[in-house]
Amino acid sequence: MRTVVIEAPGVVAVEDRPDPTLPGPDGAVVQVSATSICGSDLHFYDGDLPLFPVAVGHEAIGTVVEAGPDVRRFAVGDRVLVASVAGCGACDRCALGDSVTCVHGGKVFGAGELGGAQSDLLAVPAADFQLLAIPDGMDDEAALLLTDNLATGWAGAQRADFAPGATVVVLGLGAVGQCAVRAAYALGAGQVLVADPVAGRRARAVEAGAIAIEGPTVEAVLEATGGRGAEAVIDAVALDATLDDAFNAVRPGGTVSVIGVHDLAPYPLPILGALFRSVTLRMTTAPIQGTWASLVPLIGSGRIDTTGIFTHEFALADAASAYAAVAARTADCVKVLMRP
Repeated sequence: MRTVVIEAPGVVAVEDRPDPTLPGPDGAVVQVSATSICGSDLHFYDGDLPLFPVAVGHEAIGTVVEAGPDVRRFAVGDRVLVASVAGCGACDRCALGDSVTCVHGGKVFGAGELGGAQSDLLAVPAADFQLLAIPDGMDDEAALLLTDNLATGWAGAQRADFAPGATVVVLGLGAVGQCAVRAAYALGAGQVLVADPVAGRRARAVEAGAIAIEGPTVEAVLEATGGRGAEAVIDAVALDATLDDAFNAVRPGGTVSVIGVHDLAPYPLPILGALFRSVTLRMTTAPIQGTWASLVPLIGSGRIDTTGIFTHEFALADAASAYAAVAARTADCVKVLMRP
């Protein structure tokens, strides 16, 4: 099979590797029909996570081509999506749909632990837990967003812990930030203020109902909230600068919800100011499987619109060009779909 490998910062190859085998009697092998590049994949590409070479990708949909004897919910031929984080499927945490806190340790596809999802084939352990049958009528883009980005935006908005009608700020408007905007409105936000240095990405969020702020973020948020700050700030970037903005833009008693991936350098947490202002800090890797019961009906009913987030499509063989397009972080290229 072919799989996408990042060999060094900015160096992407499509390599031929042996086909995967069943990862146990409860596992399955999925033939990937579509995969996508996540913002966190760029941390390998940019060199922030120097774990080379690494077979990348954790977002995939496809068809089951092999299933172990202990798989009960899926059969060969089923069209499925794959959760980006794998758990054992049997512990008390997995029973809650949270593979991240699996007692045996959650594992991410395409991070050196499991195979990369940007491949022709993907071995999936604990298939009954990791897979979801794609509902009839759901398109590939919506299904791919359920593997990670929309689930992450949803979890980040949930854990921002705001009341209906609240003012929420979303920092960073890549795919996860765009999903967080839509999730915040679905969860009852009164207004969502958004910040991103790329005007086109702000415009895309405005189409989803957000209010774009320009200039220095903290000053703009304080002006928009009568000097009080926002009830919640969702940081979908997690650079030092955006974290600083988040802590300074949230009001006393508010919540900073971090869903962006920081680099390996330590962040100087302003803990004294956060203490005196009673700020809550939450950092979340989404419990993917646990979000599906809420998100699937919200997509089906149209309460969450998944259109307009994917902007480009490439063949898997052109992965180097696909990564270069996403890494440019332009207004017109937000998220890329790749087809084997």
